[in-house]
Amino acid sequence: MCRDDPEMISRVRRAAEVMAATPGCLAAECWVSDDGQAVVTTGQWESEQDLMAAFTAVRAAGAEFDYDERDSRPRKVLRLVSA
Repeated sequence: MCRDDPEMISRVRRAAEVMAATPGCLAAECWVSDDGQAVVTTGQWESEQDLMAAFTAVRAAGAEFDYDERDSRPRKVLRLVSA
């Protein structure tokens, strides 16, 4: 995926906006790498339950970020915890 695909970027940003509006979400943002080859979303929630509710809200809003032919490599999901 790349920054030259405005529909894809719009879809990812919409999902982040829906997540940001869910209870327990402390932050949800969308970033594009400086070479335009990667779109990265970041988020922080008060609890695992709030995170799961945010994904449910995204699906309910039709703002799903499904995998599609524009993905140039497998997506990575990293869950980070405070050290």
